[in-house]
Amino acid sequence: MKFLIDTECWLWSFGEPDRLNAEAKRLITDPSSAIYFSAASSWEIAIKAALGKLKLPESPEQFVPSRLVALRMVSLPIEHKHALRVFALPHHHRDPFDRILVAQAQIESLPILTADRTLSMYDVRIIWASAHRSPGRFQSALPEVEKSEASIDPPTSEQ
Repeated sequence: MKFLIDTECWLWSFGEPDRLNAEAKRLITDPSSAIYFSAASSWEIAIKAALGKLKLPESPEQFVPSRLVALRMVSLPIEHKHALRVFALPHHHRDPFDRILVAQAQIESLPILTADRTLSMYDVRIIWASAHRSPGRFQSALPEVEKSEASIDPPTSEQ
C-alpha cells in the first residue's frame, strides 16, 4: 500500500510506537508498503527541534535521513503545485505543515496515515493511526476487508 505518513505518526513510530494502533504499525513495517515522507515533515521537525519543542537523540540532519533509509521511505519533495494547492483548501486547519501534507496527498493521490482528526475534514483519504484517540468521522483508505481487521478506535459518543 502507498501512503503519506504525517510527522506525528512518523515520530511515534520511532519514539512512542505504543501510540500507534496495530494496523498503523503493520503498514509501517510491511516491506511492501510504499511510505512517503514529506519534506514538510523534515522542515517541521527541524523547526521544532531548533525551538526546543522536540528532543531528538541526534541532530535533525542525522536523525531524519537515517530513519528514512531504515524504513525504506520515499522522500516527497514540496513542489510548486503542492504549495499552490494550499490556496484552494478550506480553512479547517491553521497548521501550515498539515495543510501542505493535505495538498500533497490530494495531488499525489495518497492517503494520509495520521492521528489528527482535523485532517479528515479535508477531501483526502485517511488511515487512522492512533491507538488512544478516537478517529471521529472519516472515510478510511483501507479496503473493506482490511477495515474489519484494522485496530481502529470506535467513534466516541460526542460525535
